[in-house]
Amino acid sequence: MRVLFPQLASVRVERLSATDRVIRLDAAACAGAVACPVCGQLSDRVHSRYERRLAECGVGGREVVIRLEVRRFRYSTVDCPRRIFAEPAAGLAGRYQRRSTTLATLLGEVALALGGRAGARMADLLAVPVSRSTLLRLIGALPLPEFGDLREVGVDDFALRRGHVYGTVVVDMVTGRPVDLLADRCADTVADWLAKHPGIAVVCRDRGGPYADGATRGAPQAIQVADRWHLLDNLADAVEKVIRRDRAALREPAADAPAPPAPALPSPAAATAAPQEGRRAANTRARHAQIHALAADDLTQTAICQTLNLDPKTVRKYLHTTDPEHLLTPTPAGRGPLTAHKSYLNRRFAEGCTNAVRLWEEICARGYRGSRRSVRRHLATLRTPAARPPRPTELKVRQVRAWIMRRPHELADSDRERLDALLARSPILAAATELAHAFADMLRRRQGHDLLDWVKTAEDSDIPELATFATGLRADFDAVTAGLTLPHNSGPVEGHVNRIKMIKRTMYGRAGLDLLRRRVLLAS
Repeated sequence: MRVLFPQLASVRVERLSATDRVIRLDAAACAGAVACPVCGQLSDRVHSRYERRLAECGVGGREVVIRLEVRRFRYSTVDCPRRIFAEPAAGLAGRYQRRSTTLATLLGEVALALGGRAGARMADLLAVPVSRSTLLRLIGALPLPEFGDLREVGVDDFALRRGHVYGTVVVDMVTGRPVDLLADRCADTVADWLAKHPGIAVVCRDRGGPYADGATRGAPQAIQVADRWHLLDNLADAVEKVIRRDRAALREPAADAPAPPAPALPSPAAATAAPQEGRRAANTRARHAQIHALAADDLTQTAICQTLNLDPKTVRKYLHTTDPEHLLTPTPAGRGPLTAHKSYLNRRFAEGCTNAVRLWEEICARGYRGSRRSVRRHLATLRTPAARPPRPTELKVRQVRAWIMRRPHELADSDRERLDALLARSPILAAATELAHAFADMLRRRQGHDLLDWVKTAEDSDIPELATFATGLRADFDAVTAGLTLPHNSGPVEGHVNRIKMIKRTMYGRAGLDLLRRRVLLAS
């Protein structure tokens, strides 16, 4: 018993009973004398007894209930205003609590990790059923942690209601733990919070205006550091605009291919057998070969029907015919008005006259009374489809952006060759790539002292997108220089923003700012 419930060391277990769902423990306190909670004097005069029912952690999928007999003691000292007091359940539960200390701690951790609904489902599996609202109240009763003096902080925004309401998360960059969640991302709110912590020496932020203004007014003594990831992302956006402006260069020239052979025109002798040729005859021969090839691969007739989407009678007819020519039924002579003129049309087509209107006029002069549409259809059976030139492939904008922003040695050989060919076709993209590589190399090597030279070069270039990016860097020059020089980075802040998104999604709309703040700060 002591192994399963070490918290019962201060009490005496008198009886144990169990059912399929509940384990009940009858226990009583075993202390001889108890100190008064007011004056501290010991008393062993028992006044009365009452029973406390405490929920305990489940065992073997069963709930555990402790029925604890508690004594009331009498104290008759004149100096103490307390006359009757109850003995405490030391190490088992606090005053007025209906759960043991161990169970309360367990449910608090479940609530912080999973929230209300998911936490309630987990509590049921642990044999300590509790409602989701109770778990949320447990979170609200927990005290917020104290973080002491802060030296380096990072700030970034997160969505309370995406597209409408945003808040601000503040992270201690030394420990990597969040220290507060603010209700908005206004400069005044950030300035007021920073002013309450005068020991802050470094503020890591993105290039947003409100955070720059708030940090300047709230912590004028602090060094502001622009986030390097945001700098690279802004540079990539500018490079993408350059790529879209010179989109014509993304079309890769088609590889040299041998010229298609000239279509062989039917001879006048072969033209007399026109009913055995044409599109229908070619389709029949191709289908016959396809069906027999599948049959040779040991496919059943049903499988061939499903593969080719054909009727079983059609497949059976093709399988029982060894020669596809037997499936070609010639058109009976004299069936239509064009039959008597087909030999003439075949001969003229072989001579090079392929205009349907002209041939229709010629056979009309020979006595034809049909439509031009019939002539056009017959000529279509004589034509060999011309080989279309291969369509040039076009590189995707996002793909080229990734190639340019990636380290050159990380590119695959094929990607590097295609990028080099693209830069050879587009001098503008070549210049933009050179500037982008110079900035990325300066950022990775922490060479912030070269930033001014790069900004001047970009502003003097003929690339307006990168010139605009450089002008934006000049407007926040000190913070960008610090970001390219100091080791501080806003990576932990971005990680906590993603964690806040996950917590919000698990709360199903109940994550108000106070509840969200407690889950973020207490569970980190």
